[in-house]
Amino acid sequence: MQELVAQSAELVSDIRLHGSVLVLLQFDVCEAIRLDRLRALLSASKVEQPALKHPGAVRYQRPPVVESLGTLTLESGEQLQGEIKYYDYGVLSVVFELPFEGGWEKLTALASRWVWDVDFGAQAAEMVRRKLDVAAGALVKPYKEWLSEDYLIFHIREIDGSSSMSDLIHTQGARIAQVVRGDTGHLAESERNEVLQSRISYYANDLAVIGWNAAFIYDSTAGAETAVQLLEYANSQLLEFRHYDDLLTEELERVYTLLDEGTGIFARWRLARSATRLHTVLLDVAELTEHADNAIKFLSDMFSARLYKLAAQKVGVPDYKDLVTQKVRNAEELYRFMVDQFNQSRAFFLELTVVIILVIELVYLFRGRPF
Repeated sequence: MQELVAQSAELVSDIRLHGSVLVLLQFDVCEAIRLDRLRALLSASKVEQPALKHPGAVRYQRPPVVESLGTLTLESGEQLQGEIKYYDYGVLSVVFELPFEGGWEKLTALASRWVWDVDFGAQAAEMVRRKLDVAAGALVKPYKEWLSEDYLIFHIREIDGSSSMSDLIHTQGARIAQVVRGDTGHLAESERNEVLQSRISYYANDLAVIGWNAAFIYDSTAGAETAVQLLEYANSQLLEFRHYDDLLTEELERVYTLLDEGTGIFARWRLARSATRLHTVLLDVAELTEHADNAIKFLSDMFSARLYKLAAQKVGVPDYKDLVTQKVRNAEELYRFMVDQFNQSRAFFLELTVVIILVIELVYLFRGRPF
């Protein structure tokens, strides 16, 4: 029995995988980016702009501007080639790629190290800031502090001896779960099943397993392009909803503080300006949310739509969207309350003014003088 286990482990260690590892980094840097202006700035600076490939199933409403970012060298000596994409809704997406060839143990070790030990965002931030020095004229309302998201994609094009998705799950499901979780330890069966439940395939020989911070894709380069694109978009949406959540939280706290300061007549008059500001924030959130939601379209491809839904669910887009939706409802109720309070104060002031005028008229009447 031990001999069979040893032989099985030896066979697994001999299997070669060929592909690449992608590091997706998103930075929320401003409210919007004027892409036409950006293209002019990049053209003037003579920056090389690689062509962006668009799978037939996915179409951008406003295609991002893409340019080379250069090489990122890690402390381990690994060199990753990068590119940066500028989206019109204010998000920068950075993609670093490292070619990979080796066995499952090498891949799981790399996944564990990169998921937990390497801070790609911190290392890429300085490179991004240098790019923004050139693109500054195209940014609308730049943010002083950036929110960021990172995600890893382990894209394998070829696996020696693997013929179908079902065979791959049967023989290497445990390894795939380790890669997606970024863990070299032996996962419990329940955890392994939890990871593998989030899988999707179109053909019998392709596979995508989606996790909250990493994904495993077994497909050709062309076949994996749509999945990579949708994972990138899902993470950028998560970033945007995080921004909306922070914005609404800050605004609601400001309004609650104002309401706690007093509810007297004069305090109510100050609510008008705050109500106007709150309503402006709600309009901005609605506009930006619609902008981000409509940035990408699916062209009669239900599989891509299902893939995006799975990716968005795993990275947490629906959860943050629900938080934002609830806070928008709270803000709308607060806005109506503040407007009602202001209208009551204005009505009281008008009534008081009428009473004062009547009293003055009566005084002049009883004194026998015309008013």
